[in-house]
Amino acid sequence: MLSSAATATSVSARSGDILCGLFRKKSVAPFRFTQPVYRTSLCPNFVAVRAMAESQTAQRNQPQSSGSSGEKQALISLSDKRDLASLGNGLQELGYTIVSTGGTASTLENAGVSVTKVEKLTHFPEMLDGRVKTLHPNIHGGILARRDVEHHMEALNEHGIGTFDVVVVNLYPFYEKVTAPGGISFEDGIENIDIGGPAMIRAAAKNHKDVLIVVDSGDYQAVLEYLKGGQSDQQFRRKLAWKAFQHVAAYDSAVSEWLWKQTEGKEKFPPSFTVPLVLKSSLRYGENPHQKAAFYVDKSLAEVNAGGIATAIQHHGKEMSYNNYLDADAAWNCVSEFENPTCVVVKHTNPCGVASRDDILEAYRLAVKADPVSAFGGIVAFNVEVDEVLAREIREFRSPTDGETRMFYEIVVAPKYTAKGLEVLKGKSKTLRILEAKKNDQGKLSLRQVGGGWLAQDSDDLTPEDISFNSVSDKTPTESELADAKFAWLCVKHVKSNAIVIAKNNCMLGMGSGQPNRVESLRIAFKKAGEEAKGAALASDAFFPFAWKDAVEEACQMGIGVIAEPGGSIRDQDAIDCCKKYGVSLLFTNVRHFRH
Repeated sequence: MLSSAATATSVSARSGDILCGLFRKKSVAPFRFTQPVYRTSLCPNFVAVRAMAESQTAQRNQPQSSGSSGEKQALISLSDKRDLASLGNGLQELGYTIVSTGGTASTLENAGVSVTKVEKLTHFPEMLDGRVKTLHPNIHGGILARRDVEHHMEALNEHGIGTFDVVVVNLYPFYEKVTAPGGISFEDGIENIDIGGPAMIRAAAKNHKDVLIVVDSGDYQAVLEYLKGGQSDQQFRRKLAWKAFQHVAAYDSAVSEWLWKQTEGKEKFPPSFTVPLVLKSSLRYGENPHQKAAFYVDKSLAEVNAGGIATAIQHHGKEMSYNNYLDADAAWNCVSEFENPTCVVVKHTNPCGVASRDDILEAYRLAVKADPVSAFGGIVAFNVEVDEVLAREIREFRSPTDGETRMFYEIVVAPKYTAKGLEVLKGKSKTLRILEAKKNDQGKLSLRQVGGGWLAQDSDDLTPEDISFNSVSDKTPTESELADAKFAWLCVKHVKSNAIVIAKNNCMLGMGSGQPNRVESLRIAFKKAGEEAKGAALASDAFFPFAWKDAVEEACQMGIGVIAEPGGSIRDQDAIDCCKKYGVSLLFTNVRHFRH
């Protein structure tokens, strides 16, 4: 074992090598200087450095004022000081010596808790504007030492380092800072990246067998009860350690996401990234009763205040199910696309009724009328406030199929409700789920899981105003026909492929979805639209591979007025010629809307 003097000399020699290299900044062949040479010739200022090192070593080897004689120690360093006073008093009552830093120490002292400043253990002041406080062997040695390893404890005793039994740390509010209104400068963002905190959390979590790590104020009471009972439940410790590593992982993912945007702002797909998910609720089951399920909220920076069903407020009704979330998301995404007052009815993620009117009551009735059988037990979404009048209409409206059966819905979703409207709607059913949601921001990243991986793409945000509807047949569409085509096109992007929508006067008349061939989807749409299809607009999510004696000719023969499709087939000319023959307007959008 080296003596203190020998240790100091060794430290001085190593430090001298480093310092001289820094001062000279020259590459030299490796050889060894004698110690007198590099104290006097190469680095004249190193005498002072060596003296400081020897002084620090001597201080380290002095017995510390706390922790070295077997008493229990807790280290507390918090940015979020919620419930700190109760924790500090609770630990003190249990006989713990509290070691703390900066503002945390001041808050504890103001609450009447005795505190040992961390500087007393490190023998070193906080420096570099707070960047260096706890990054010191006297702190990390006390956290990481295994109590069941003899030479670990001998090393602590030799250097006068006490152990920590509890470490309570949370991190700089990076997430809140970089998502605050108005944003944050790059320099401020960097300064809000915590270094010492994650280091302590990871150290304590790694050594959780001996050290309780606490990162969540919601766990304070459970931790105090655990300590009060003198328990040794390793599962409790492991759960806290898991939470600690998850806390740091989520924090690091936010830093990584933010920093990527600063360095590669135009590139949407980084080489790797992490999606931080937080459990919102356990669900009764998944798509089917034999499947277990849960719902998580995406805490990525990009999702902050970005809207969507995940952050919707549920005002009433049964708990949401797995399928409820899927259907509500489909309905909300569809209705949010429309500028005019609109109602959308969804069943199994497909819009079966869509209508836009200045009078939202009329829009609601028309949306249900489009397919009342499918609408029963579906999801109804509005893009306007639900007031008392609309709420009464939803509550009392009878099915168009018989004029008697009161319509039943699983969910109503809207951007807001009046107090009276909410009261009336709650009276429809105890189980009716009433959601208040914010419109999804555009430009989101869309993720979808496949076996062993994920697909990532831009969200499909294009609207009719973003594209051109190019007339390619002899008949130019009238203004009303073009409006109908745009409405149908906006609807069809939300229907599962192969998708066909027939619409007129801002109202969906019929739709066909999910068929392996486009002709079958077309026939289903016409069956639902009936005689109203004559003169209406038809939109297809993708091009027609065939025209004659196929979908295009059938649509023309059924009296359709205008067809909107992407184009791009090798047989586009057949579609054009067919529409010319029947006097139908054909519009190419050059935009496909597959939805699988």
